[in-house]
Amino acid sequence: MHSPTLHLDRIDAVLVDADHVVVDTARLHGAAWQQVFDEFLSRHCADEDVTVPGFDPIEDYFRYADGRPATETVREFLTARGVKIPEESRDRHADTVHSLAARKSSYVLTELRRTGVRTFPSAVTLLRNLRERGIRTAAVSASRNCTHILSCAQLTKLFDLKLDSIDAAIAGLPALPDPAVMLEATHRLGVSPRRTAVLTSSPVMAQAAWNGCFEPIIAVDRFGLRSRLYTVGAHVVVNECDELTIAGHRGRAILARG
Repeated sequence: MHSPTLHLDRIDAVLVDADHVVVDTARLHGAAWQQVFDEFLSRHCADEDVTVPGFDPIEDYFRYADGRPATETVREFLTARGVKIPEESRDRHADTVHSLAARKSSYVLTELRRTGVRTFPSAVTLLRNLRERGIRTAAVSASRNCTHILSCAQLTKLFDLKLDSIDAAIAGLPALPDPAVMLEATHRLGVSPRRTAVLTSSPVMAQAAWNGCFEPIIAVDRFGLRSRLYTVGAHVVVNECDELTIAGHRGRAILARG
């Protein structure tokens, strides 16, 4: 089977799912959420004398956390488990939506300081090749720590633009799968969505790209979600970025076999 080819004569830019495609932080986010919810549910179940299923770092991550602001993840996951907690409290030790979200961010930063940031070499190589050929690039992330992560990985210069959950909140943009954040990225880059490729491993970002009429939508299947990625709108799914062949020069993108 021939590898998929990305023809550059029909694109001006590529939006990249930073957390899943370039740096290996999706599993880190999932593990951090698992730690937060395990600790909280242990206290809650002991206090209420109930049993509540914990957080699965893959299945629940993609169902409740992927592409969402942290506070929304807390609300959605706990609601699904039949648990309600206050948004905020004057008691700084209380379990609230905002305190659990802040705890998760703290766990991520602590782990990053301990282990550093792992990158995916094939994605870094692809980005460098695209930029050498005049294609603009933007990192899109639902994380509050995107700037710090890209800086730690020394990848900041690979992107013309970065939009994360902090930037989205400042601009008042809704979360994925609403395409507003991605459309804002194309606006800031000065390009059209129909001339912008999307590179992601996230079903919710692939769905947002479909909703926003981006083309092509290229998915990298790192979590065994191939059929889900196709279902929500991916035009092609690969196992790694080095399966993509680049052809042509800058200028609306199509993907072809061979």
